[in-house]
Amino acid sequence: MNIMDINLEKVSESQIIELCEFAKEIWTEHYLPIIGQKQIDYMLDKFQSERAVKNQINDGYLYYFIKADSEKCGYIALHPENDSLFLSKFYIHKSFRGNGIGKRTFDFVKDLAGQFNLSKIKLTVNKYNSDSVSIYEKLGMKNVDSVVSDIGNGFVMDDYIFEYSLG
Repeated sequence: MNIMDINLEKVSESQIIELCEFAKEIWTEHYLPIIGQKQIDYMLDKFQSERAVKNQINDGYLYYFIKADSEKCGYIALHPENDSLFLSKFYIHKSFRGNGIGKRTFDFVKDLAGQFNLSKIKLTVNKYNSDSVSIYEKLGMKNVDSVVSDIGNGFVMDDYIFEYSLG
């Protein structure tokens, strides 16, 4: 695949259900060995259900499908916050990983942060998600902190906080 042929397409309201189904497929494959099915199901309902995504969009989150050769291969969600762009979701389907799509998508995120005149990009990543941690480090992000967040129902998110400074 020619990785030059990726583009990001803003998710429309009519595509939210499609996004949620895609999220379920990616999350189940990726997170099962890290957090288990019960927490995946809970988090999908809390953060990636149709209701949750609609609420996030109403709160200013921007969702984009990542497409390679017109085929949906991942998605991101972004939210401008003070001086930073919060990269809330950054997921690439397993069949497309390792093709440079993440780097090209991160270039898009950096450009968007610049358009918003924001000085940094922030994200949280599960401490045991070693593949993603490694990728964020390769993209030039720095691990600046860690946080354990109670998300309800007896579950927590045990995350590192990563930042990328622009300019």
